[in-house]
Amino acid sequence: MPSPTEISVAQLSRIIGLPGAPMLVDVRPRDEHGSNDVLPAARPMTADSVSTWAHGFSGRRVIVYCLDGGDLSQGTAAWLRQAGIDAQTLEGGFEAWRKADQPLLRIDRLPARDQAGRTTWVTRARPKIIRIACPWLIRRFIDPTALFLYVAPSEVTAVAGRFGATPFDSGDGLWNDRGDACTFDVMLAEFNLRTGPLLRLAAIVRGADTGRPDLTAQSGGLLAISLGYSRMFRDDVAQLDATIPVYDALYRWCRDGTDETHG
Repeated sequence: MPSPTEISVAQLSRIIGLPGAPMLVDVRPRDEHGSNDVLPAARPMTADSVSTWAHGFSGRRVIVYCLDGGDLSQGTAAWLRQAGIDAQTLEGGFEAWRKADQPLLRIDRLPARDQAGRTTWVTRARPKIIRIACPWLIRRFIDPTALFLYVAPSEVTAVAGRFGATPFDSGDGLWNDRGDACTFDVMLAEFNLRTGPLLRLAAIVRGADTGRPDLTAQSGGLLAISLGYSRMFRDDVAQLDATIPVYDALYRWCRDGTDETHG
């Protein structure tokens, strides 16, 4: 059983991707990153400079991990705790997570971060489905601090260049539909996040987005909800913030609610 300052792989796996999930900090030295994989939504940081970046995690629960759960992560977490931050370590570290066959995020596809450590993405204004679903995926499994810019379709490329943003679902760059796969599918594949629950969610999203509401029993409902939200909000960021809980609920159903019925 882990100590009060540790969390087990099983415990962490149940809360990753959920609202209020802790921030994950990867303090492995760069030469230990190997395949460029980290835990979902984890942010690589340098343990030796914890005094310079700790303030950025104030008010957040933090899980720190190194290769084996040893002195590197435990020392970093202890430093964070003395700075008033709720910090734990992952029991057994990265190796325990990998041995348990838990999902890993491929970070060589991750856009560059700004000075505040955030990735910035840009897409067409007036989102309906994909331009809400992809930000949900990014915020929950890739970069919890990500920013999203919604602009006129004709300005996506120019805004991307001027503001260092990564375009998606705009016809420009890597993050777009590919054949029958929608942009959400592409992100799952490129970031190596093809877990069972996310693939189930992807089918719902694909059906709603590509004019095939009969693809899953839930696709037509997601389409109706998405169109309703698009009519409720004039501000795209406000719409994103309001709609993210819809995807939180769908993900929980995809993960552990499919066997429950209601009569």
